[in-house]
Amino acid sequence: MRAPITPWRRRFRRWREHSRLVRVWRLARTANPVTFTDKVRYKMLRDRRQLIVTFADKAAVRGYVEAAVGARYLPKAYGVLDDPRELEALELPESYVVKPTHGSGAVVVVSPAAPAEARLPEARWGWVYAHVRPEHANREHLAAIGEGWVSKLYGQGPNKEWVYGRMPRRVLVEEYLVGEDGAVPEDFKFFVYHGVVHFVQVDGGRFGERTQDFFRPDWTHLDMSGGLPWRSPTPPRPARLDEMLEIAARLGTETDFVRVDLYHLPDRVIFGELTNYPAGGDSPFEPESWNAVFGEPWRVPRRYR
Repeated sequence: MRAPITPWRRRFRRWREHSRLVRVWRLARTANPVTFTDKVRYKMLRDRRQLIVTFADKAAVRGYVEAAVGARYLPKAYGVLDDPRELEALELPESYVVKPTHGSGAVVVVSPAAPAEARLPEARWGWVYAHVRPEHANREHLAAIGEGWVSKLYGQGPNKEWVYGRMPRRVLVEEYLVGEDGAVPEDFKFFVYHGVVHFVQVDGGRFGERTQDFFRPDWTHLDMSGGLPWRSPTPPRPARLDEMLEIAARLGTETDFVRVDLYHLPDRVIFGELTNYPAGGDSPFEPESWNAVFGEPWRVPRRYR
């Protein structure tokens, strides 16, 4: 005897059929991609290799980086926690960083450099960037934020990022990195296609007035925007640019595209993350013509193996 078709089952069937139709439409829409955003979506829908899961997992990728370029480029890890409540008893220095391993856009930075008025977000709204002083980083509150993180399956928006459902949800606690001015350092993001760096994005002012600039590898500034203003004056060519270009290229040799994020510190280069899907497949380009320019070096395979 069949189970009765309840309203809930009816809704579930409609949702499943809608999801199937959306996936079919997206597969057709990205079958012959030209622009960067369409190629990112092409990859999101078709590349199911374990390598992509490793890249996205902020804990697992540490092993990949160590094997490819050496442990000296990794930030110190104070803990990889399956249970966020372990944060309450973890022995930590005055400054540190807490983040989920299974998503993007959520970080709590704890350091004396934070604004005096800054406070931790409510646990239920904790998927944000936050920077607070040690006296305002209550461990119980931090653990509650961590519990909120691990309760969430990240990447379920319009361009569903399947990869985040294939990894354990954990909390990573790492060293706090300091730039030349004593603040959070700039992000250097290298667009690596088939093991070759073609573009560099520089993000500054994470906890202040945010800026964003794009360059060629020879440090030619690009007349484009990703939605944020340029820094004034233009960021100078970093002293360790050649080293960063080499690291990025080595980390991108096994795939058709990955964005390699690095930090340029006064005494060293430190790995940030590997990003399979910048902006979740919705990277803005102003003017729009740059979307095709960023897509040009990327030869998407007919089939991922």
